[in-house]
Amino acid sequence: MKHLKKLLSIVTLVGLTTSLVSCGNGTGTTGSSSKSNDITISFMASQDWVQDAELNLAKKFTEKTGIKVDYQVVPSDQYSNLLMTKLNSGEATDIFAVNYGRFDLETQINVEKNAVDLTNASWAKNVDKEVANELTVNGKLYGEPIQDVSSVWAVGYNKKIFKQLNLQIPKTYEEFKNVCEKIKVSGVTPIYESVSDGWHHTLWFPEEAVAAETATPGLYDKLNNNTATLEGNKTFETILSQVNEMAKLGYWGDNYMSNKYADAPKNIASGKYAMTLANQGFGAEVNKVDSSFSADDIGYFVAPLADNQSLNVNSEGPARLINSKSKYAKEAQEYLDFLASDESLAYLTENVSKFNKLPYSNAPNKYTDTIKEFYKAYPKSTTVLQTAVKYINPQWMEIGKDMSAMLVGEMQPNEILRNIDKNRAEQAKTAGDKAWK
Repeated sequence: MKHLKKLLSIVTLVGLTTSLVSCGNGTGTTGSSSKSNDITISFMASQDWVQDAELNLAKKFTEKTGIKVDYQVVPSDQYSNLLMTKLNSGEATDIFAVNYGRFDLETQINVEKNAVDLTNASWAKNVDKEVANELTVNGKLYGEPIQDVSSVWAVGYNKKIFKQLNLQIPKTYEEFKNVCEKIKVSGVTPIYESVSDGWHHTLWFPEEAVAAETATPGLYDKLNNNTATLEGNKTFETILSQVNEMAKLGYWGDNYMSNKYADAPKNIASGKYAMTLANQGFGAEVNKVDSSFSADDIGYFVAPLADNQSLNVNSEGPARLINSKSKYAKEAQEYLDFLASDESLAYLTENVSKFNKLPYSNAPNKYTDTIKEFYKAYPKSTTVLQTAVKYINPQWMEIGKDMSAMLVGEMQPNEILRNIDKNRAEQAKTAGDKAWK
């Protein structure tokens, strides 16, 4: 946990010029914006959701309209609690970001009360259908996607190390362990993991939990209907046990509890680590920190925990919502229109290494042959647990805390699953979910 002094870091973007600009609102109408030097719209988001390229676009928006954008970037392990506190007290920022799907937007955020309907925004029709579905409640669209969700969380690996050690892409957990062991014996730490951020190490469970659905088709539906629990499911227990075993065997190295996710590219580029869980833009991120390291020197494979070989897909990701109580809702919509324009989407794609294809029909793509080959290698796909099953995603950080406790010997896999079930039940009852009555 970070000290409370670090709870909120604020980036304020100030524009110097004003001009006329076409702006849209929730009904899709447009008009002219007058000089707006006295207007500042506030925007709160979790760290890792806001890229430098977006901050640059905010400056351009200010130069164009005179409207200033105050970004309030919160440490990820504090964000959810702070957002809910602000929403419940009526003090939320003009724009706020969430990383929820339709189940949680309705039950956790109460978007019909707290957010502006964006169904008829100028860019709404361009949003990928599946992504839009996750941001829609009762037929109304409430969010604008922020990041590339075409990528999946897979094992990004250094092809050079694999070639030097004559390693093959593993398809089972035992094969994965053998790969890790050979890498470790060579003097390289097999996996770069970063527990201190509170969220990244959690990925190993919900992302690979697709193995439980493929092993028992219909499990997700049973969990949503409260006719099954996570506790007692052998596949879930196996995945958590294997995560724990990887750390205990030294495959995560000595510093995984204090490592930072932001340092993953430079650590892989250094050759000290061979693999990490990453999206398919990771190769470009490594190349950015070390130009001698080609983006195509990073390959990808599905993490074979519980012998999973199904691609773990997720149409859910961070999104921008407008506070329904904002006095600058019109200006906030103008900013969202600007961010979803052809020019802005092209700028983001070009300048954010990990973005290959933003979820808009008018966004370009930059898939490499390596990425295409990765997707082709896994013809079967399954939606990840946190998106397909209700009341999982809102407790992401809590699951991370429990997994951290497991890693230091204070919890067992079945206890983690029991807590998830308990928290799901509490959230369901608060939401008035009939399946839990």
